[in-house]
Amino acid sequence: MQRIKIMPRNNWQKTVEGLGFGFHTADVPYWDESAYYTFTMPEILKLEAVTAELWDMCIQAVQHVIDNNLFNQFMIPQYIVPHIVDSWNNDAPAIYGRFDLQYDGKNEPKLLEFNADTPTSIFEASIVQWFWLKDFDEPKDQFNSMHEKLIEYWKYLKDYLYKDTLYFTCVKDILEDFTTTAYLQDCAMQGGLDTKFIYIEDIGWDNNNGYFVDLDNQPIRNIFKLYPYEWMIDEEFGQNLVADQLKACWIEPSWKMILSNKAILPILWQLFPYHNNLLPAYFTRSNLKDYVKKPLLSREGANITIVENEKLVASSDGDYGAEGYIFQELCKLPDFDGNHPVIGSWIIGQQPAGIGIRESNTLITDNLSRFVPHLIL
Repeated sequence: MQRIKIMPRNNWQKTVEGLGFGFHTADVPYWDESAYYTFTMPEILKLEAVTAELWDMCIQAVQHVIDNNLFNQFMIPQYIVPHIVDSWNNDAPAIYGRFDLQYDGKNEPKLLEFNADTPTSIFEASIVQWFWLKDFDEPKDQFNSMHEKLIEYWKYLKDYLYKDTLYFTCVKDILEDFTTTAYLQDCAMQGGLDTKFIYIEDIGWDNNNGYFVDLDNQPIRNIFKLYPYEWMIDEEFGQNLVADQLKACWIEPSWKMILSNKAILPILWQLFPYHNNLLPAYFTRSNLKDYVKKPLLSREGANITIVENEKLVASSDGDYGAEGYIFQELCKLPDFDGNHPVIGSWIIGQQPAGIGIRESNTLITDNLSRFVPHLIL
């Protein structure tokens, strides 16, 4: 694993915008092709194997949480628990997840956390970096079969959904969310599904019949959402999830609330202590001297505290923490000339599917992190 500096493509902004990638630059550059990471095939095979094993462990952990009624440790409201359990027992389909890994190409990859609900960075990992590779070095390859696996899994799910339209939804006025949702909708269309887009603010509720409706008052039976469950269930309107008489099929399913919560990290450590790819994690500080304190529901590196030798090393602000914290043993990100990468390893359709790399100038990967492409040597 190496980081190689290069010159970006001429007029790269226009090139990526031609792919529909309009959020490549915010206050700071998000897409960064002034460098790329290289991996050997043994390193890629290692990441692939670890991703598959972590997914299997996570599935076992969900069953453990449900069997032992551990929802209080996740601060999940009791009213939504039957919905979660039903979605699990009914094998409600799940499409994707992203394991954030610490990896330097030398030591075992370590799980930092699991992004199991919303598909942040899936478009960049699947499409944008692939077309970068075709321009940069056509014969080379990537760990990236994401697009193909997404289409194939939508085809597979067609028989599991209601024989009705599949809606895709996200919030208004956030280009990144719209682009990501539109990309997944396009994959579903290529998989042969009948789809329709609706903003989440435009979803209605039929009080007389007890189900969600679109702007034409048509019932919604299948729906993909790019909107966190923890936000939904805290809203009065979102609580209609449990009142829905049609029992709409939500993607991702509500059982993913267990995996998208950082409380899953101590659970995994309890179930698989001293596993090569896990870090010690607890609901209390325990005896950790070097640790990372993480809110259960933190996003984009918010409200993170890093302590080393019992001294504060780094911290971040945010709106999380009231829901509680977990404590994870500190495992510093690799340092490539001041750039600290996190490997986002994707599972799609129960299979490892590829990686995307985000890097920061600090040990906390936050909303200023950059997406950097990769290739296989």
